[in-house]
Amino acid sequence: MTDAYDASVNSAPFEGPEKLLEIWFAPSPAHVLGASTNVNDRVGLRKVPRAAWEDMLAIVKCQVLSVVEGEEIDAYLLSESSLFISAHRLILKTCGTTLNLYGLPRILDIARSVGFPNVYRCFYSRKSFFFPERQKGPHREWKDEVGYLDGIFKNGAAYTVGKVNGDHWLLYMTRGDEASDASPITPAQPLSEDKESPEDDAPVGENPESSPPSHSHGGVDYTIEILMTHLDPTTSSVFVFGDAADDSADLAPSTRAQALSTAIGISDLFPSHLTTLDAFAFTPCGYSSNALIKWSEAPPAPGEPKLSGEGYYTIHVTPEDGWSYASFECNVPLPARRTEQEGDMPDLRTLVRRVVDIFRPGRISLTLFISSEDNEEAEEERGISAIEAAQRAFRAALTRAPGADGRIYKRTDKINYEFGDYDLAFATFEITLVACGSR
Repeated sequence: MTDAYDASVNSAPFEGPEKLLEIWFAPSPAHVLGASTNVNDRVGLRKVPRAAWEDMLAIVKCQVLSVVEGEEIDAYLLSESSLFISAHRLILKTCGTTLNLYGLPRILDIARSVGFPNVYRCFYSRKSFFFPERQKGPHREWKDEVGYLDGIFKNGAAYTVGKVNGDHWLLYMTRGDEASDASPITPAQPLSEDKESPEDDAPVGENPESSPPSHSHGGVDYTIEILMTHLDPTTSSVFVFGDAADDSADLAPSTRAQALSTAIGISDLFPSHLTTLDAFAFTPCGYSSNALIKWSEAPPAPGEPKLSGEGYYTIHVTPEDGWSYASFECNVPLPARRTEQEGDMPDLRTLVRRVVDIFRPGRISLTLFISSEDNEEAEEERGISAIEAAQRAFRAALTRAPGADGRIYKRTDKINYEFGDYDLAFATFEITLVACGSR
């Protein structure tokens, strides 16, 4: 990560916890006019040229390293984390001292130029910073970030979830169907000379006579985050590169990262035939990866409904001793029940344990953010809400049996939140035992 280069020279700490901005311009890809059953159609935000996104990222203070174009999502690996572009939605995740929110006016400007006059929903979230005094602009304090967003959106709401004097998670969200009163810093401009004008696109909106494309997941909105600190030193060491004795020292950053991903199990988090992985190893240390998951091809677990779509996961690692951090984020709806067949999608419990076994953190914060309609359906079908099922999965994954290295955790916080049309499961864990003979 770019800031990490400076950290190695100046011995200054690097801020691993990311700022996560997610903006929806329509309820689903099916609501973007021009969408069809052809999954390769580039409509809505996916029509925007890469140069326009790079101009926006320059404001944020990060750069594009590589891009993977999927059927429904374009995944940009950045010098500071990731950018995901769908037809109807943008997700910008940046770490260090990047100016994430300063990119928002330009994002709105770009969206208008491709026919999105309003924002359907906006979410902004982050874990508590290690070094808030090092942040810039509105990111110095949560109240400043909230004030900045309130200056753009009407009827936004801000929340602090967890211990104010400990690990906590911060969330800002707007309501669905809210029209933004945002005014970009500069007037909307054509993205290129040959770009058709916004009038060439019909206004975005729902068409009651049209049905979602066959590849659409029908509105399921599900995001799991696993935020880990105090990584085991042995784990951290594999993300430090550039040693003359390192056999991979002469490899390209992407090649080195792909090899490491295979060696430590990142490539096996999901079935390999469903996964397209893009990864980068930073010098002298740090690691980032994006993966696109074709979960439409995965067979459902017994008793689970057949779902379809393309999702992502992303991993970022800051390994330096004293502020070590790793994050995992995924928006693929995971089976609620245990999966045992080889090649199946992992259930939530299995995925949590796989991730934790790779990084072996001392402390963990987990969040599951899910649209409440899906939560209520799960409750009606199984007698338990999706967020309570998630809490049970978190606890079972981390406290009931040791992981591959003998680690057992104790839960230190459990909070369930209802936000109207979204529900949240939040939990924190700390290591309590490492069994003898662990690696």
